[in-house]
Amino acid sequence: MPAAGPLRFVPLGGLEEIGCNMMFFEYGNEIVAIDAGLGFPGEETPGIDYVIPNTSYLESKRANVRALIITHGHYDHIGAIPHIIEKIGNPPIYATALTKAIIEKRQADFRNSPRLKIITVKNGDKIKLSNHFSAEFFDIAHTIPDSTAVLLRTPVGNVVNLGDSKIERDSQGHPLGLGEYERIGRENILLFTAESTNADKPGHSESEYEVEKNLKELFAQAQGRIIVAMFASVLTRIGEAIKIAEKLGRRVALSGYSMKANVEIAKQLGYIKAHEGTLIPLEEIHKYPDSKLLILSTGAQGESNASLMKILNGEHRFVQIKAGDTVILSASVIPGNERSVQTVKDNLARQGAIIFSSDIVDIHASGHAPKEDQKLGMQLLKPKFLAPIHGYYYKRFVNAQNGIEAGISKENIFLLDNGEVAELTASSFRITGETVPASYVMVDGLGVGDVEEVVLRDRRNLAAEGMVVIITVIDRRTGRIAKNPDIISRGFIYLRAHQDLLEEIRKRLRNLMSQLPANQEVDSDYLKTLIRDQIGQYLFTRTRRRPMILPVVIEV
Repeated sequence: MPAAGPLRFVPLGGLEEIGCNMMFFEYGNEIVAIDAGLGFPGEETPGIDYVIPNTSYLESKRANVRALIITHGHYDHIGAIPHIIEKIGNPPIYATALTKAIIEKRQADFRNSPRLKIITVKNGDKIKLSNHFSAEFFDIAHTIPDSTAVLLRTPVGNVVNLGDSKIERDSQGHPLGLGEYERIGRENILLFTAESTNADKPGHSESEYEVEKNLKELFAQAQGRIIVAMFASVLTRIGEAIKIAEKLGRRVALSGYSMKANVEIAKQLGYIKAHEGTLIPLEEIHKYPDSKLLILSTGAQGESNASLMKILNGEHRFVQIKAGDTVILSASVIPGNERSVQTVKDNLARQGAIIFSSDIVDIHASGHAPKEDQKLGMQLLKPKFLAPIHGYYYKRFVNAQNGIEAGISKENIFLLDNGEVAELTASSFRITGETVPASYVMVDGLGVGDVEEVVLRDRRNLAAEGMVVIITVIDRRTGRIAKNPDIISRGFIYLRAHQDLLEEIRKRLRNLMSQLPANQEVDSDYLKTLIRDQIGQYLFTRTRRRPMILPVVIEV
């Protein structure tokens, strides 16, 4: 088979944000993508549900997309699948059993999406993906079972992607699973795409053993109910919490749709084992004494629509906070959520709960390798080239420094941004200067990609400056104002306290109309533009604010 040139490597998401993780490799007429995640909106995207990667390039070459590999079942790696899979040709998806079940569960919520072609893989499998690509899946540690890493074999060399991973340690602090790293490191790795979420955090990964030990102690000393708030996706810890509850004779109730769905999937696949009668419906908790109850809930980040917030606000049908409840927030605070988490703690304290969080005791272990484990992984994998991924530029920059400290040549470490195209040969890595579309695609309700920057600009302006609606009734025959204009303000001023401003607006409207030719039909669009410009300029001069001006012209 003739050579098809260099291997093209393109990140589509995850390199300038947390989430939206997706990349692809292209050789000749074949493309293999890895992960397809969603990201969460920020202050600059008001009203947006979430964002997904821009797959325009893959859509233009949908016939060439041979495979989509999914490393694990977290939404920042699978959440975009229902929105993009048909657009990129509905290629085969390679995923482990638990990941497959979570993908299918999410897909069921999108009734018009195509039937997925998911091929179940397990760690140790070697799969031929196409003429040019094959993949070997190997075991890594993360906070969700059945996570996998991939060794992608290409015509120019071997590429390693660990997805999200950490180096787990046993109860004595000894690292586990290094044999897999060493084995893969003997495969002459050309490129390692290293996740950077915790690259700037010193030291080694916290051990789940330590978290389990601390949870046992907290559970044992609790006198009343225990409510543990955590991500519904940390199934390993959820399973351990259930085991601890069983040993202490507590029944377990699940609160939150995603919590119930994920635990049911994990139970069916054998990743969570519970004795008969341990898990009880939430509506039956009143049948048991408080000292015999554990409630596992979503909402450790203070999310407004999560179960814990409903409990706090008295909106939950079956659970309200009681004085003496032990509430454990088993999650580290995601940057940007500090205020909402503090509000949760304040409200819990006001209602008499006993509160424990990860800043007080180790009850959360991140699934992302910190600095020293990053370096250890790089030393064991021994890649020729390193491309830090997953994280803001600073995180990836620090991970590049980790690579240098691990012994990788500075000239062989490359920092890309979303959409940049790199070309690899067996001996070279080059950022070409070419880019593919990588702007966010926004999901807002049922709309996907229909919210453009101009819409977001309007939303930001409305949030910052408010709006003024000016309703003007025009006599069609004379072209003059037929009645006193109505003025409505939202988020700009309190009208009753600014009657002088309203009268001045009305006066300027009358002056504006008097300058138009009399007894002629007025073009309403032209009149709206005049009102918007002149009243907008007056309001800025008067208030130094620029509310959105919405003129309404009614002809009678």
